[in-house]
Amino acid sequence: MTVQKTIQIYVTLLDEGTPTIRPTKAIVLEKNLYQLLPTPNYDPEDETWEFLPNSIVIGETILTDENEPVLLAVKKPA
Repeated sequence: MTVQKTIQIYVTLLDEGTPTIRPTKAIVLEKNLYQLLPTPNYDPEDETWEFLPNSIVIGETILTDENEPVLLAVKKPA
C-alpha cells in the first residue's frame, strides 16, 4: 500500500472583495506539483477557489502580510 504524503497549501479565493487565501490539504505528486484536496466543509456555493479541489497545481512559497512563508497554488502545469 502506497502512502500519499499530504501537506498544507493555500488557494486564492475569488470574488471576496479583498485578496484572500484559504488553507487546504494537497497530495504531493512531485517537487512543486500538488493535487488539491477539498476542505471538510468545502462548499462551492460559498467559496470560489481559483483552482478547484482535485486540480493539479504548481505551488510556490510566498510571504503573507504577517511575513510568514506559506505554500500557495499559483498555476496549473503546462
